[in-house]
Amino acid sequence: MKNYKKYFRLAADPADVYNALTNQVMIEIWTGEDVVMEEKPDTEFSLWDGSICGKNLEFVKNHKIVQEWYFGEQDEPSIVTIKLHKDGAGTSMEVVHTNIPDEAYDNIAEGWKEDYFDALNQLFEE
Repeated sequence: MKNYKKYFRLAADPADVYNALTNQVMIEIWTGEDVVMEEKPDTEFSLWDGSICGKNLEFVKNHKIVQEWYFGEQDEPSIVTIKLHKDGAGTSMEVVHTNIPDEAYDNIAEGWKEDYFDALNQLFEE
């Protein structure tokens, strides 16, 4: 199992980034895919038309999102924590993803950069 940690800078207020990560309609806009999301702990979510599925664990409005991502049968859950920090006129998005199966790590790391950050960055630069 591997862990991933990275900071991404976005040209938007933390409240706008939080909304883009938790509001089902907003997620569908920047992903271009079907999404199931509810900003409520202990609810299931699905992103990119089911490519990423899991359970929402915790929400701290405009600051933090904690999710469990499913990778089949694992002893330890794969936990994603996204923290949003005010950074000048924008936001520093801290991503910590723990217990990633070794065989999925490269794909997940690439996904954080291309699917999450690049798409969010385009949303806020327009």
